[in-house]
Amino acid sequence: MSTPTRTAAIAGRAVARIGYGAAQLDRLHDRRDEAVALLRHAVDAGVDHVDTAEFYGFGFANAVIREALRPTDDVMVATKVGADPDPGGRLPLRTAQRPEELRASVEDNLRSLGVDRLAVVNLRRLDSGPGMRPEGDQVVDLDDQLAVMTALRDEGKVGAIGLSGVTPDGLRRALPAGIACVQNAYSLVARDDDDLLGLCAAEGVAWVPFFPLGGAFAGLPKVTEEPAVHVVADSLGVTPAQVGLAWLLHRAPNVLLIPGTADHDHLDANLAVGGITLDDAALATLDAVESRSTDVRLG
Repeated sequence: MSTPTRTAAIAGRAVARIGYGAAQLDRLHDRRDEAVALLRHAVDAGVDHVDTAEFYGFGFANAVIREALRPTDDVMVATKVGADPDPGGRLPLRTAQRPEELRASVEDNLRSLGVDRLAVVNLRRLDSGPGMRPEGDQVVDLDDQLAVMTALRDEGKVGAIGLSGVTPDGLRRALPAGIACVQNAYSLVARDDDDLLGLCAAEGVAWVPFFPLGGAFAGLPKVTEEPAVHVVADSLGVTPAQVGLAWLLHRAPNVLLIPGTADHDHLDANLAVGGITLDDAALATLDAVESRSTDVRLG
């Protein structure tokens, strides 16, 4: 199989298939200059798609992005709404699903990023995959949420709308509103959403998986613990993590990766994945790995 294409489209724009997820920038919270330098390194290496949220580090990630990026960089910054920071809570997040909360979260991201328009805003629905589930007045109909998101788009505050934690039925309901991308948990060891990935490919919707290597917290399987992954990695002279990311790029042409890291060398290793070719034998070995459920609840 040939090396995956180097770009794919999101919101009508071609971007490098390996971007950067800003969640782990908070590991450098006390070393802000290092965080800024890391993001500059990513951009200088060709990253033009950065994923963030106001609740990453209670605004720290957005502040670093604002400081590090220049208008001439032409980087697409995608953010998300549907949860808010909760520094005093048992979890650092609380659900924020009501329309007025979604609008407030958009305003928070505009302010912290220092922009007048957010290129892409992902609505985190919490319908599927690992994480929290909405309860009480946080159980909100998708149509009501899409109404406020499209209003924000009409007002020019949002460029394009994405969905996260969504089911196939949810995506089908939302498609008439215009959906640029879907962010769901998906990896070699967690392929429950294969049908949804296929639907996205058919509809021209970018697929931006989070937890691309599996286990981000207890209860989730890890790609790097699979013997088959180590076999393929050893045969290619790369790391198991690189194999897991390369498999995603080979899975479908609409896949965009946003792996996060707080380390320069790890960032370089992630970016090098675009040059890894998996032949038919390697793909068959990897495809035979068992897929397990990601329906792990928090909160």
